[in-house]
Amino acid sequence: MFTLSAMDNGMDTRRTTRALATEAVHAGRDDLAGLGLHAPPIDLSTTYPSYDSRAEAARIDAFATTGAEPDGPPVYGRLGNPTVARFETALARLEGTESAVAFASGMAALSAVLLVRGSMGLRHVVAVRPLYGCSDHLLTAGLLGSEVTWTDPAGVADALRPDTGLVLVESPANPTLAEIDLRAVAHACGSVPLLVDNTFATPVLQRPAEQGARLVLHSATKYLGGHGDVLAGVVACDEEFAGRLRQVRFATGGVLHPLAGYLLLRGLSTLPVRVRAASANAADLAARLAADPRVSRVHYPSIGGAMVAFEVHGDPHAVIAGVRLITPAVSLGSVDSLIQHPASISHRIVDADDRRDAGVSDRLLRLSAGLEDVEDLWTDLDQALGTPARRPARTEAAAARG
Repeated sequence: MFTLSAMDNGMDTRRTTRALATEAVHAGRDDLAGLGLHAPPIDLSTTYPSYDSRAEAARIDAFATTGAEPDGPPVYGRLGNPTVARFETALARLEGTESAVAFASGMAALSAVLLVRGSMGLRHVVAVRPLYGCSDHLLTAGLLGSEVTWTDPAGVADALRPDTGLVLVESPANPTLAEIDLRAVAHACGSVPLLVDNTFATPVLQRPAEQGARLVLHSATKYLGGHGDVLAGVVACDEEFAGRLRQVRFATGGVLHPLAGYLLLRGLSTLPVRVRAASANAADLAARLAADPRVSRVHYPSIGGAMVAFEVHGDPHAVIAGVRLITPAVSLGSVDSLIQHPASISHRIVDADDRRDAGVSDRLLRLSAGLEDVEDLWTDLDQALGTPARRPARTEAAAARG
């Protein structure tokens, strides 16, 4: 349970305590009954009429100064959209932040954060591997003028410089599911904002803002949407940073389409149910894989979740080619199960030595467990793994014990 304020839209605005599952269903929809609606409307307008150009100019000037959402009716689709705003409100509620700003993709969201800090002369980033492969590449290649120092969690404080604008971590990490003590890293950051990619965990399993993160990033394409039919990104944060992100979004045009905003809001309503059900499947599969002689190591996070990574003794490409129920494809977090070979796809863009140093071995497979019956999933994995090998599997816990 957690305490939140209701939106001031005609409903009772006294502070209320709601469970996460309740917020997932109702956040962003609190005004619907007052509007005589049950389903949220989809506003597809790109522009909006205004007969008072002086007032319109004043609202645009105010946006240019603070990035705050304009009061009154919408102005133009690049400044904001009412349907997208509902999703942003709901996600901020679930993450426990003041605001959230949605973008056309997760990479657009991360790019906006880097542009905000870079515009302040703070181009240096401290980051911990592994990260999602394209996030790693964006930093390493300096495509936005950033400079990155890679370190482990214990080295964050020593890696900070006067021009450090951001510390970036992902926990559980993609694809090894390595976990980080977020509270300890946030403390090490001092006044430098900590950005936590929370895509794998979702607010169902952890809320990084409660542990000191200023920014919480999601590839909303994954669990927040949950059905493999929407591409989006979002940053949950305080209102001050949100204003700067909106200004970057307006200037660069990385806006989220209203239909995507609607699908994401709908996806949030079942997020807790989907994550918990898929996590139960993942935990079951992780246990079976850990006991399987064809598997050398299984990675599964202590906080749980619907992602499993495992290393095979045999050819990982044969497993990819052998699945029939599980879909061999990039991405994750859908209602159906997906499997991929990170060294070939999601992390191919990362230098091979850096990839291996981060624990992304050439035999590692990443499985996103869906909502199918777990026996059917195991039957598919079992036949794809082929003839049993001789050596027993080792879980991460066993590996730590030696």
